[in-house]
Amino acid sequence: MVNGEVIIRKRGADRIRHGHLWVYRSDIVEAKDAEPGGIVKVCDQRGATIGKAFYSSQSQIALRFLARGDAKIDEEFFRKRFEAADQLRERLGVDPRLSRRIHSEGDLLPGIIVDRYGDRIVAQSLIQSTDRLQPLITRIISDRYHPQSILFRNDSRVRELEGLELKQEVVGDPLPETIIVDEDGLQVAIPLAAGQKTGAYLDQRDNRRAAKRYARGAALDAFSYGGAFALHLSSVCDSVEAVDISAPAVELVRANAERNNLKNITAIEANVFDFLRQRHSENARYDTIVLDPPAFAKNKDSLEGAMRGYKEINNRAMRLLRPHGILVTCSCSHHVNEGIFAEMLADAANDAGCWVRVIERRVQSADHPILLTVPETLYLKCFILEIVY
Repeated sequence: MVNGEVIIRKRGADRIRHGHLWVYRSDIVEAKDAEPGGIVKVCDQRGATIGKAFYSSQSQIALRFLARGDAKIDEEFFRKRFEAADQLRERLGVDPRLSRRIHSEGDLLPGIIVDRYGDRIVAQSLIQSTDRLQPLITRIISDRYHPQSILFRNDSRVRELEGLELKQEVVGDPLPETIIVDEDGLQVAIPLAAGQKTGAYLDQRDNRRAAKRYARGAALDAFSYGGAFALHLSSVCDSVEAVDISAPAVELVRANAERNNLKNITAIEANVFDFLRQRHSENARYDTIVLDPPAFAKNKDSLEGAMRGYKEINNRAMRLLRPHGILVTCSCSHHVNEGIFAEMLADAANDAGCWVRVIERRVQSADHPILLTVPETLYLKCFILEIVY
């Protein structure tokens, strides 16, 4: 499988030796017989072998490492990586039928996402190399999980950085518009082909369970999408308002609430920023608020504007909460690290005239593993706060 050799500068070599998996194009000295999307041997300028990596001819991330040293990269190598990922999730007690099975760099398989929804698998190939390996990935998934169908949602815009087409492909049986999965006893409809991410936010599953431990009274689930937080909160709260700007998302909340006979959920189509302002002007009060917005900071250039947006919604939420109310607030923007996020929350609390007590600091669910030396694998921050006046 390995063809070609890439020589990299000391800066890139040191980055890999310190545990990261990426080498940028600016650190490449020479690429010998390296094909777009190929697997290459990587050496430093003294000729020492550093490891084997996926090679991209387009992305600024030119190399994504698979292994250090002179490891043999063949079909068995990839099968063992899948096996190791499944073993990790078994040790963690992750639901084997509703979970992320491969989390890209977090499972040492860059550019590959594999999510399981019962008898359906949704996979994403994000880089040139995994696109070339898609037939192999299909075989491994079929052999390990025996799915009824595999949907390759290769429609993420990150593929454009690799010069790849945005498309969807189905292997096996055709997909229904939605499937029903069991999440902690709740029957939840998931639109695999048309939904966000791979259909649902599996990365928030542990945080939904945590939020349920503290929630009470009148609750608000802002940026609700299909209402996963709202569904979990409904059993411990008197009422739950689920707000999203997307009409299909709001209909999905209503359908999920009806399916589970949850009569205390109200789905509302609205811009969350406007909704929070309106509720404040009406002197509304809540006991529990969940803020789970989309990534406001898509890149470093958008960070300043993103932080203004985060501060506004958190400040509004703090003002809407009764004393000792609970705020579950999240950011899935990689460029917003936990320190920046915490500083913003402190500023929002000062402007709201309250203190905030940290109940829990959380990250993405355990089936989205974090590689300590690859900070990009830690992208989801979740604070559970108590508002104190």
